[in-house]
Amino acid sequence: MKKLLSVAGVALLTVLAAVFAFGQPAHAAAGFSVANGRLYDANGTEFVMRGVSHAHTWYPQQTSSFANIKALGANSVRVVLSSGDRWTKNSASDVANVISLCKANKLICVLEVHDTTGYGEQSGAITLDRAVDYWLSIASVLQGQEKYVIVNIGNEPYGNQGYATWATDTGNAIKRLRSGGLTHTIMVDAPNWGQDWSFTMRDNAGTVFAADPQKNTVFSIHMYGVFDTAAEITDYLGRFRTAGLPIVVGEFGFNHSDGNPDEDTIMAYSQANGIGYLGWSWSGNGGGVEYLDMVTNFDPSQLTSWGQRIFNGANGIKATGKEASVYAGTTPPTTTPPTTAPPTTAPPTTAPPTTVPPTTVPPTTPPPGGCTASYTIVNSWQGGFQGEVKVTAGAAAISGWSARWTFANGQTVTQSWNAAISGSGTTYTARNVDYNGRLGAGASTSFGFIGSWNGSNAIPAVTCTAS
Repeated sequence: MKKLLSVAGVALLTVLAAVFAFGQPAHAAAGFSVANGRLYDANGTEFVMRGVSHAHTWYPQQTSSFANIKALGANSVRVVLSSGDRWTKNSASDVANVISLCKANKLICVLEVHDTTGYGEQSGAITLDRAVDYWLSIASVLQGQEKYVIVNIGNEPYGNQGYATWATDTGNAIKRLRSGGLTHTIMVDAPNWGQDWSFTMRDNAGTVFAADPQKNTVFSIHMYGVFDTAAEITDYLGRFRTAGLPIVVGEFGFNHSDGNPDEDTIMAYSQANGIGYLGWSWSGNGGGVEYLDMVTNFDPSQLTSWGQRIFNGANGIKATGKEASVYAGTTPPTTTPPTTAPPTTAPPTTAPPTTVPPTTVPPTTPPPGGCTASYTIVNSWQGGFQGEVKVTAGAAAISGWSARWTFANGQTVTQSWNAAISGSGTTYTARNVDYNGRLGAGASTSFGFIGSWNGSNAIPAVTCTAS
């Protein structure tokens, strides 16, 4: 999102298939790091962002916003900064104070330079290379904060013109940050005002990730009018999951001048698939998009309808946000965290669902060495639905599992990921695949599927057998 400007209208291009693969890095422990498309904190605990953006550079006096955002359940805050090229520069001392406010309120700081917004189309916008100059100029206050800070190089670094060099420019920017001594997890925004309607980021993300010597880069998609159907949202995010590339929804809203984003699916799919999201924005919007304020006049007691939705609604921040373990005083593990390989099949590009609240049958207490399974309807639409089954090991580790259920209303499974599913009549059996069969005591994994239904869609009981 840009200050006092509306996003230019864009036409959604035909969705093109592009699945890419690459090796994954070893997990580091100095700060945040990436493995198998997931983000881990310095304790080796997976971290899923649930937060909002705060326009600090335009409202530097609103320092109470950090505590107020935390009080509503956020675990992270994306902080708008300026390199001094378009707005007043945030000095090293000011950024140090921002970091201290984040830490005092147990928030993960995602720091972004906003001056890059719409480069190539917006007058005065700066290059990513120029943004790197800024980051290196304040490196002294960033170094040592890798456990608490993620560096978002530049906001929406290209408009709808000249974006063909996004991959090269982004890769070079990452290399310069690494050469300059920054070892933080780096977040990179998509071109096309952040919405990537050209699929430039999607189709080149593997190359950009490989350009990072530390393999510690997260991709950020901004979802506004381009993402107005569930099919577009699930396809875009699902392709990153399939490729094992880390993706977050770095900005989104419930409405926008270029169309009506499907915020329900953004939030539900993100929650179902362990994808972080950061809504835009806390307060202080102008230029005709004041409706994106979550609170009125920075007052947390005056939540707007958008604020109520993102904080208190289904799959919202309050219900799903989990504080980073680095704030709990936990001891870093001596081994790397377990990782789960991405789905073998991308979520479908058809049948746009409307999100419904998840419905789950809770598992019963398993016997030692056994397992339980719970069944959830994640999304549902006329004639179709997305389901998920969570498998949990009992009091002892297991080396494999199978889950079994029988549909009562003629439902069928048409597509699946993270499990091998077979059917016999109305009964279905799901077996682990090679990367998620071994579970430690009490550990869990999940698999998903797309199904069809007609008339009713009752939740079946699921049994689990360990091997």
